[in-house]
Amino acid sequence: MNPSNPTRSCEGGQGLPLAALLALTMASFIATANESVPAGLLSGIAQGLGVSEAGAGQLVTACAFGSGLAAIPLTALFAKWPRRRLLVVALSIFAAGNAMTAATDSFPAALLARFVIGLATGVTWSLLAGYARALVGPAQQGRAMAVAMAGIPLALALGVPLGSWLGATAGWRSVFLFLAAMAAVLIAWVYAAVPELQDSQTLRRKRLPEVLATPGVRPVLAVLSLWIFAHYLMYTYISPMLAWLGFAPYLQQVLLIFGLGAVVGNWLVGVLIDRWLRSLVLACLAALVATAVGFALSPSNSVLVGIGIVVWAMSFGGAPTLLQTALADHAGADAGIAQSVLVTVFNLAFAGSGALGGALLDTCGAGALPCVAAGLLATAGFIAWQASHSGFKAGYRSGK
Repeated sequence: MNPSNPTRSCEGGQGLPLAALLALTMASFIATANESVPAGLLSGIAQGLGVSEAGAGQLVTACAFGSGLAAIPLTALFAKWPRRRLLVVALSIFAAGNAMTAATDSFPAALLARFVIGLATGVTWSLLAGYARALVGPAQQGRAMAVAMAGIPLALALGVPLGSWLGATAGWRSVFLFLAAMAAVLIAWVYAAVPELQDSQTLRRKRLPEVLATPGVRPVLAVLSLWIFAHYLMYTYISPMLAWLGFAPYLQQVLLIFGLGAVVGNWLVGVLIDRWLRSLVLACLAALVATAVGFALSPSNSVLVGIGIVVWAMSFGGAPTLLQTALADHAGADAGIAQSVLVTVFNLAFAGSGALGGALLDTCGAGALPCVAAGLLATAGFIAWQASHSGFKAGYRSGK
C-alpha cells in the first residue's frame, strides 16, 4: 500500500513519519481507554446511573462485545473505503459516544453508547496496523507498528490511573467528556498529518477462508489466543491474586508499575522487532511461563513476586506489536481482514479468560490462576517454536 503523498519516502532510509504515526498512537490510546478506563469508575457510574457495580461493569462488557462482534463484518463491509475516512468516522463515534455516556442518566442509553463505541473500536483496531505499515517501507514496518501501538501500554500506564483520579476529583462524567474531547482534537490531527491511502489499495483481495488458509496465519492466531487468554486470566483478577501473593495494599502501585513496564517492553520490541521477531516472541513467552510458575510456587517471596510483576509487564507490553506484525507479514495485502480476525480472537480470549478465571477463583482460589496460565503460555511457546517456517520465522524480517 502506498499513501497518496510522499510520507513513505522514509523507506529510502529517512526517519519514521512521526506526526502521522503519533496520531495513530493517540488513536490506539483512546481505543484502549474506551475499553479499560470505565473499569476504574464503576463506583461512581453505579451511583450516577442507579445500578449496582456489577451492573456498571456491563458497560465494559458492552464495549468489548461490540469490538469483537464488529471487527470482521464491518472491516469487510468498509474494505473499499479510504482508510483515513474510516478512521475519522470511528473517531467521530468515539467523540459522540463518550459525550452521550457523560450526558445520560439512563443506564440502557449508556449501555448502547458503549456498545456503539465498541463497534467503532473493533474497526479501529482492524485498520491501525495496516495503516502504520503503509506509511513506511518494509524494513521499518515493525518499528512503525510499535509506535502506533504504544497507545495501548500508555493507556494502561497513564489512562487508567489518571481516569480514576479525574473521576474521584471531578466526577466520572468528566472522564468521558475528556475522552470525547480527545477524539475531537485527534480528528483534526488526522486530517492534518495522516495521509490518505488510494482507493485501489484498500481492496480486499481474498475472502476470509482464503486468508485463514494462508501459511503462517493460523499459528499466529493460535499463539495470540493462548497468550491473551493466559494474560487476562491473571490480570482481570489481579486484585485477589495480589491479595493471595501478599501485595493487596499495593494494588494501585502495582498497576502503575505494570503499565510503565509495559511501555518499556513495547519500546524494546520496537527497537528489536525487525531483526529479532521470532526470538522476542519465544523469549517473552518463556519469561511469562517462568513468572507464572514463580507466582504459583513462591507466593510468599516478596522479592520474586516483585521481579515477576515487572517481567510480566515488560513481556506482555510488546505482545500486540509482535503478534500483529507477524500476522500482517504473512497476510500481506490482506492484512486488514487478518487484523479483523485478530481483534475477534483477542476479544473472545479476553471474555473467555474472565469466565474461566471467575470459576477458578470461586472453586480453587487465586493460586490456581498462575498455574493454569503457565500451562497455556507453555503451549503457546511450543506452537511458536514449531512455527519456524510459517508463523514466526527466524532472521531479519522484511515484511511483504
